[in-house]
Parts: sequence; structure tokens; C-alpha cells
Amino acid sequence: PGAPGALLGCGRMRWPTTTNAEGKTVIDQEQVNALVDHAIEHGITYFDTAPMYGQGESERVTGIALSRHPREKWTIATKLSTQRGELTREYALNMYHNSFKMLQVDVIDYYLLHSVGGTRDNMNSMEFLQKRFFDNGVVDFLLKEREAGRIRNLGFSFHGDQQVFDYLLSQHDKYHWDFVQIQMNYVDWNNAKTRSSREVNASYLYEELDKRGIPVVIMEPLLGGRLANLPQHAADQLLARAPGSSLASWAFRFCGSKPRVLTVLSGMTYMEHLQDNLGTFCPLEPLADRDFEMLDKIAADYVRYPLIPCTDCKYCMPCPYGVDIPGVFAHYNKCVNEGFVEEDRQSPEYRKARRAYLVSLDRSLDKFRQANHCIGCAQCVQACPQRIGIPGQMRRIEAYTEELRRDQAPL
Repeated sequence: PGAPGALLGCGRMRWPTTTNAEGKTVIDQEQVNALVDHAIEHGITYFDTAPMYGQGESERVTGIALSRHPREKWTIATKLSTQRGELTREYALNMYHNSFKMLQVDVIDYYLLHSVGGTRDNMNSMEFLQKRFFDNGVVDFLLKEREAGRIRNLGFSFHGDQQVFDYLLSQHDKYHWDFVQIQMNYVDWNNAKTRSSREVNASYLYEELDKRGIPVVIMEPLLGGRLANLPQHAADQLLARAPGSSLASWAFRFCGSKPRVLTVLSGMTYMEHLQDNLGTFCPLEPLADRDFEMLDKIAADYVRYPLIPCTDCKYCMPCPYGVDIPGVFAHYNKCVNEGFVEEDRQSPEYRKARRAYLVSLDRSLDKFRQANHCIGCAQCVQACPQRIGIPGQMRRIEAYTEELRRDQAPL
């Protein structure tokens, strides 16, 4: 990276929103423009989006904002997001061509097979991969598009089954992947399998790519924002080491210190997020060995907490029964982090924790969107890139919440 902010990339899953004249929540184009202007002014060049982001609007508003700047000032990454749609060549090619139209470009700098490693419709992960991209000739088409120059770099983003990741890398001599996007942060570096038996440690993914000289794009450096809001005992360790630094900066420095990393994506929805991240990357201070050791210990302790590994991607939404799935998980995780989940009724902190949990629940989530409205249909499970057993987690949270509500102690 040449410019100070070039290592930092803008992930555009969530743009700032506003309410229009009809009372509908829409993406705020003026704020989008301001964020893009500030990012480019400070050397950020990499903008990542997808057809499914922002309720299908992210590519369009991103294209509007970027088109106001000289093309050589920025690069755009988007994806073939066919994991929920038809598996036909026609469907995929229509999505591909529409991305050019929405982004207002003749060339896509980084094009990804989106979220490989998942399953659908009783297919295993390898069957799903083959039907999405290979049996229908889509990858052969994309290779020709790269050869023609309409795609500058072709890669894939990975979630899930290691067999798929290993297979695609085994085909590197044939397809020549230009880059690969993986989930990486200091918790998942050695503890992804601890959080979920179906996940793959980021250290394995990174090292396999590094062996082959494939540039790495990082997603979820903050683990869905949770590494910017750590349990207090963990936060205290980082603040003692660097009193003037944010908790998020440690996670970004961890990723940015790895030499094979092309860019570290951050979903900077608001200007304060962007400014804080620029402070970390301009310039980036690589971690020392003792810093890596400290983060490794914090990570090992972190996974002992009963946090739910939701990254708020909203792939599970909308729930047909109205449950705000990421909202339920966000509230529960927040209460764990702040010490408001207390199992021991004899603990002197129980009454305080119970009140804080129930009051914050009703303030943050409408009662019809809470966990007790989940019927266990499991439509959300296959859409979740983190492989969360969502109905089971909803039952666990509902049972805990109802136990707190049945307690007769006054709030």
C-alpha cells in the first residue's frame, strides 16, 4: 500500500440510513457521499460491496458515491451472491452484468464467488459449490471475463467447510486465484473451532494462502463489532498497555501486521468509525511479539464466555415470524460483556444483573421480536455464515429470560 490509509478497506454491508418522506428507512446518500469523500481523501482505495447488501441497494448507492471521484482513485470489489437464488447460469450472469450497471463501471477490480463453504437444500458443501459455480459454467465464464479485462482480480470469500476451501486452493494452478477473502481476527486465529466445531481457525486459512503467495482480504476483523466491546477484564489489559488507543485498534493492528494481507475490511457506518480507524492505519503500528502473546491469552479467555458468534450480517433476516435474530443476539452478548448475565441467584450481583437485563431487553427490542416468538422453523440456519444453531440459541435465551421474568423480585 502506498497511501497512509490504503491497507484499510471500506466494507459496505451497512451504509448509514435515514427516514424518507414516506416514513421508510432508506440508505442516506448524502452521508454515504461524505464517508466516501473522507475515505478517498485519506488514501482509502478499496470499497467492498455485494448485490445482497443494504437490502439490495448497496451497489447502487456505492456506485453513485464513487462515480463522483476519478476512477484511478478507487477500486471496487463485489460478489456473485447466488447462495440464496437460482443456481442457473442465466441467473448468475444477470447478477454479474447488473453489478456493472449499479456500480457505473466498465471494469470490476475485485470479483468474488460469494460465501463459499455453505450448504443449501440438503446438498453438502461440495455439491452446493459445484452447482453454484462449476456445473453451470459460471467459473469458466468469469475466467474469460478476467482474460478480457472486465475483471481485474478473481477470488472467493470463504465461510464454513474446510473441504471447500482446500478444494479451491488445490485448483489454484488451474484458476490462479488473485486473492481470497477470509474471516480473521485475534479470537478466530486459534479459537474458531472452539467457538464452533464447523469453523476453521484463521491461522490455517492464512497460512495456506501465504504458502501459495495469494493476497488475503480480511473480513470481520472485529468479530462483528464484539472486539470493540470486550468484557471489562480484557479491556483493562489493552487499555493498560496503550491508554490512548481504542479496543478496536488492537484488532485492526493484529490483522494489519500480517504481511500477506492486501486490505482489512471494516464496516464503517458512521464518520466517527472511519476517523478512529484512520487513526489506527495512518500509519499502522505493527504489533510486537509480546502484543501477539497478550492477544492470544485474551482470546483463549474470551471463548470461555457464553457469547453467541453473530456478526450482525443479517443474512438470516427477515424471519418469517418477526424475530429480530441479530437484535436478540446483540442484546444477549451486550449483557454478557457488561456483566448482566448472572446465573447464581445467591450472588449479591444477581438482583442488579436481572433488572439490567430485563429493562434493557424491553427497551432495545419490541416484545413481538424477542426470542420467545421463534418457532424453531430453522429457515435461518442455512443462511448463517457463522453456522450458528439459531433455534437452539433462541430457546436457550428464551429459557433464561423467562426464568428471570418468573422471579418475583421487583425490578
